[in-house]
Amino acid sequence: MKKHILEIDSVQKSFDNKSILSDVYLKCETNDIIGLLGRNGSGKSTLLKIIFGIEAADFKFVRIDNVVKSKTSELFQEISYLSQDNFIPNHLSVAKAISLSLGNNKIEAFYEDEAIQAIRTKKISHLSGGELRYLEIKLVLCNASKFVLLDEPYNGLSPIAVEKVNLLLQQHAKQKGIIITDHNYENVIAIATKLILMKEGKAHHLTTKKELIEMGYLREGAL
Repeated sequence: MKKHILEIDSVQKSFDNKSILSDVYLKCETNDIIGLLGRNGSGKSTLLKIIFGIEAADFKFVRIDNVVKSKTSELFQEISYLSQDNFIPNHLSVAKAISLSLGNNKIEAFYEDEAIQAIRTKKISHLSGGELRYLEIKLVLCNASKFVLLDEPYNGLSPIAVEKVNLLLQQHAKQKGIIITDHNYENVIAIATKLILMKEGKAHHLTTKKELIEMGYLREGAL
């Protein structure tokens, strides 16, 4: 299977004359699960939105397989994005949401999941927060994109559901590149193959987990 490469280069973003992102570079390849960590306000969510094309940057380059992508419509074809907010309309049934999101050739396999079987006859409005989040994560992972951006995917998930999501991430990383950010840093560290720490507007590419302590993100003994 061909390996795909997503590169984000020279990203700059300011709010009210305050620099949020400064010359950020990030590279994500097929098989990568990149954990994007940082304190509140460090620009993690903003960076994901810029990569996806729904947030304007003061300056950026986005390349996929060495081809510059300047149009948001081009990015939508190559990248999937899970926002912090739920995206499936409440009035839909689970079955309808799945049929609208996936091709017919993927639906049967999608339902082989016990957690999906348990909710397939429900309406979206009747799902618990954890059930809805799991459904959204799985839908985003199962589409045809080459890369997936996940913002706070673990929100509302039980420990068992977290394990199931991490298994999904590992399975889909065989065909996709994945970037994930979440306040639950332990879950991110457990699944990530690479770690990036956002600090003072910069993306720091870490080689060891201990650097999270050395750079002041975690306290001694937190790992």
